[in-house]
Amino acid sequence: MSLKSVCVFCGANAGSVAAYTEAAVALGRVLAERQLTLVYGGGAVGLMGVVADAALAAGGEVIGIIPQSLMDKEIGHKSLTRLEVVDGMHARKARMAELSDAFIALPGGLGTLEELFEVWTWGQLGYHGKPLGLLEVNGFYSKLTAFLDHIVGEGFVRAPHRDMLQVSESPDTLLDALDQWQPTVTPKWVDQKPG
Repeated sequence: MSLKSVCVFCGANAGSVAAYTEAAVALGRVLAERQLTLVYGGGAVGLMGVVADAALAAGGEVIGIIPQSLMDKEIGHKSLTRLEVVDGMHARKARMAELSDAFIALPGGLGTLEELFEVWTWGQLGYHGKPLGLLEVNGFYSKLTAFLDHIVGEGFVRAPHRDMLQVSESPDTLLDALDQWQPTVTPKWVDQKPG
């Protein structure tokens, strides 16, 4: 796989520690340095604004997708390469997925988790073969990854589907892993044997 664009899911808030902002800056800069288009939720606030500003400052291309209803709340970013205003959240997520070759989640709240799990489910069901990853910052995702291992052990998720999610503390290492990832054809249903 050769990545050209990466969708970043992240918080509309900056979080409680500076490490989250620093990670968003580093990821935005690395995406631009690698000439990867950043696709994200289009906001100018929180980590959303930070990652977009960092990519733009490093000469990168940034495409934002924002619902009209959130244009004022998330303060739609006015300086992007392109800002698309769409009808709602479903349209936003579908458009971000359409424009992206891979997905990365920075720290964030419920929306970040919902976006990550939805696109992961789409991959599990075979709707796309795009890689996804977590940028681990300050142990933010450690309890989540332990829980994901737990649900595999409990028989609710197949190991190959769990392995779809790459995790790294380094933007470069994570992007390398996403670029090298190969989709597997494994049925979602745990009690069904691969054909």
